[in-house]
Amino acid sequence: MLLKEKKTWALPYSAVTPKADYLNRRDILKAMGMAAAAGTGLAMGFRPSGARAAGKALEYRKTGYSVDEPLTDRELATQYNNFYEFTTSKEAVVAEARDFNTSPWTVKVSGLADKTGTYDLADLIDYNALEERIYRFRCVETWSMIVPWIGVPLADVVKKLGPQPGAKYVRFQTLVDEEQMPGLNRINIPWPYQEGLRMDEAMNALPLLTVGMYGEILPNQNGAPIRLIVPWKYGFKSIKSIVGLHFTDQEPKTTWNILAPNEYGFYANVNPDVSHPRWSQSSERRLGAGLFDGREDTLFMNGYADEVVSLYDGMDLKKHY
Repeated sequence: MLLKEKKTWALPYSAVTPKADYLNRRDILKAMGMAAAAGTGLAMGFRPSGARAAGKALEYRKTGYSVDEPLTDRELATQYNNFYEFTTSKEAVVAEARDFNTSPWTVKVSGLADKTGTYDLADLIDYNALEERIYRFRCVETWSMIVPWIGVPLADVVKKLGPQPGAKYVRFQTLVDEEQMPGLNRINIPWPYQEGLRMDEAMNALPLLTVGMYGEILPNQNGAPIRLIVPWKYGFKSIKSIVGLHFTDQEPKTTWNILAPNEYGFYANVNPDVSHPRWSQSSERRLGAGLFDGREDTLFMNGYADEVVSLYDGMDLKKHY
């Protein structure tokens, strides 16, 4: 339903940004010196059953989750991505992931939950309850975009799985398929890619288990068939092509924190006052911004502080970065 109270993110739905030149962003893995790399309305359309094909429209309802900025052009948002399981090239990932088979797709639920087991995607996600949320998306590499994601609240799925009282965290895992994902054999990362959230973060209203964007099924290169979007955190927390959820009482090891713990913390909250060791996080560039448009100031918690800052009461956010 539409939110009646105007929040920092609940602003008018915006028009699409015209196509324009944009700057390539820094390749983190290269900089690290690693091998080869670091219910108001209903939109009618396709409801997945069997094969899931990018470019198919989804049924979903629009919500009041929006921002006061234009959407990033769809072509930019779907053709400039990090997905190292395929390649370190942000522009080449479309071609590398084109033949990625996402059907059938299952997600294994394990650990401290009442309803563990292996779920078909359609059993885990209620495709009758899809909603669109327009969120800011901020990469640690200091580029950003505005995207209309389609999915269901992570909290709803977590509740359905019945986490036990001892569950303090949920860990997510990406598919490992060497035949389909050439980057697995080229890039020196401890696969599988893993991410995690504290349970109160996972139960916040904002995180979205996402199956679509721009009104259509999620493209392969953007994390098909299911990815996580956590809008107040840097993009690497929004794990793609999820095949595992594990409920645990221990803070999970996460891929970038394993690779460079002094650079990438577990929390990864967007914070303009906490610089990356090799670059400032105080500003960012929107994909699609012209060469002379300058940079924008980065918002604390990516503009979602009102909704999430209480999760970190009493924490030193420079220490727990």
